[in-house]
Amino acid sequence: MKAVNKFLKLNLHLLHCGYIQLGAEWRFEGVISPFCRIYLITEGEAWVYHHQRTFRLRPGFLYLIPSFTVSSYQCDATMTQYYLSLTEETDSGFSMFDMQQMDYEVPALPIDALLFSRLLELNPNRSLQNIDPKVYDNKPDLLSFNQPAHTQSMVQHLETQGILLQLFSRFMQSSDAAIREHEQARIQLGGVLNYIHTHLSEKLTVAQLAALQQVHPDHFSRQFCHLLGIRPIDYINNKRLERAQLLIATSSLPLQTIAEQVGIPDIYYFSRLFKRRFGIPPGRYRKMGVQT
Repeated sequence: MKAVNKFLKLNLHLLHCGYIQLGAEWRFEGVISPFCRIYLITEGEAWVYHHQRTFRLRPGFLYLIPSFTVSSYQCDATMTQYYLSLTEETDSGFSMFDMQQMDYEVPALPIDALLFSRLLELNPNRSLQNIDPKVYDNKPDLLSFNQPAHTQSMVQHLETQGILLQLFSRFMQSSDAAIREHEQARIQLGGVLNYIHTHLSEKLTVAQLAALQQVHPDHFSRQFCHLLGIRPIDYINNKRLERAQLLIATSSLPLQTIAEQVGIPDIYYFSRLFKRRFGIPPGRYRKMGVQT
């Protein structure tokens, strides 16, 4: 029997990084971003709300806000932080958040401030020019940072990747039970998940996916729900809407075209699903601009 590779290849793409002092102007609600954010707090405090939980941002801690997460921010006095934003995907094409239990608040290691400082040295001019999501002005270039900068050598690019992997790894839970559960899902459903992610623009049915597993559709649905905690159709719709949000944020494609590209050609149905998932209709989301 062919051995199963235990480890996924994780690809991280840096978008922005910086060091900033924030005040009471850092107060935003209903922020939805198509990328992850990592903070290291050095002074002061603030609050972030997501996943039905309020996180008090404290010095000496790292914080992770996953992509496609509705969140709110508040700083009453002052707070100083290192920050970075990034996109992530595995070699199978799906998110690490699908396959790995993650923490959102962890103690920083003594080396982490040095890693952030070095990241800024390697990637100058990557700071956000405006912290207000409504006027964020880098929308057309959101994904342009996926490749090394023209002024950055390959050695610097590889060092950047190493730092991102170190910082991202801080949030990955090491529970044996969690690892076994998600490894089981990846082994049993990896091919199906990869098929879903590479065929989102096409019609996808439970019967079709069950055929890939060579099982009855009812059995497949129960297996999928047991391993991932969500029904197959709901999972597909979530991934379609996440891709749609990314396209809205990073392109000027008409909403109808985006709806077709993610496999929901009925624009009215697409709009209803988008609003149900993210709380606002797609047209309004586009007018708001990319969330920071």
